[in-house]
Amino acid sequence: MDAKETKNLVRDQYAEIASGKSTCCGKRTAASAYAGVGAAYAEVEGYVSEADLGLGCGVPTELAGLAPGQTVLDLGCGAGNDVFIARRCVGDEGRVIGLDFTPEMLAKAEANRARLGFRNVEFRQGEIEAMPVKDGEVDVVISNCVLNLVPNKAAAFEEIFRVLRPGGHFTVSDIVLEGPLHPKMKSAAELYVGCVAGALQKDEYLGSVEAAGFEAVDVPQVKVVEIPDADLRQELTASELGAFRASGTRILSVTVRGRKPAAH
Repeated sequence: MDAKETKNLVRDQYAEIASGKSTCCGKRTAASAYAGVGAAYAEVEGYVSEADLGLGCGVPTELAGLAPGQTVLDLGCGAGNDVFIARRCVGDEGRVIGLDFTPEMLAKAEANRARLGFRNVEFRQGEIEAMPVKDGEVDVVISNCVLNLVPNKAAAFEEIFRVLRPGGHFTVSDIVLEGPLHPKMKSAAELYVGCVAGALQKDEYLGSVEAAGFEAVDVPQVKVVEIPDADLRQELTASELGAFRASGTRILSVTVRGRKPAAH
C-alpha cells in the first residue's frame, strides 16, 4: 500500500470501530490487545470508560510528567480516553487538545466532552504529519499506539518537535520490533491497523526521534507483546510460523520520551 491507501484503510477501520460496527482489527486481534493495558487504565484518575475503545498499548499519561496549567496535545485521540485523563492532571487552569483524522472518532470524543462538561478540552481534525497546531503551542505531546499508523513517522516526529514549546516534551506509547517481521505479516492490512505491520525496528524508531532534534530520549517502559500461535496462523503456514518463532523476533510495546531543547 502507498501512503494514501494506508490512511484510507486506517480511517475506514477506525470509523467502523467508532460506530460500533467493528472491533480492532476485524477477525484478527490487534497487538495492542495483548499489551494488557485495560486493567491498568481502570485505576487511573480521570478515566472515562465510554472513551476507552481498547486501542492503546500503554498508559503514556503515567510517565508524561503532566502538571497543572500545562497545554497537552494527544495525537490520535480517538474517543478521548487519554485526553480526559490528561485533563484531570492539568486541571481547570490547563488545556488539552485531542487530534484525530477520523470524523466518527471526533464525533464520539466531542459527545463525551459535552456530557462531561469540560470547557478546557477541544478536539481538532487533522493529520499527524501536518497538524493544525501552531508552532510552540503545547507543553506536552502524548500518543497511544498511533504513530505506527502514520506512514511517514519521521515527518510525525518533526511535527511533534515543531508544535512543542522550547523545553517541552513528549511521551508516546507504541509498538516496535526487534528482528525481522515475516513478509506476510507486514503485508496484512488488518495487522497494519493493529500496529504490527506498520511497526519500525526499535533502533530505527529511536533514530527518527533523535533526527527530529529531541534530546534526553529514553525508553522507560518496555513490554513484550506475545501473539498466540492460533492468531498468527491466520497469516502464516505452520512452517512459516515455526521459522518466525525461531527467528527470535520480538514485538514490543514501548513508551518513549524526549525533550525539545530549551534553547531552540
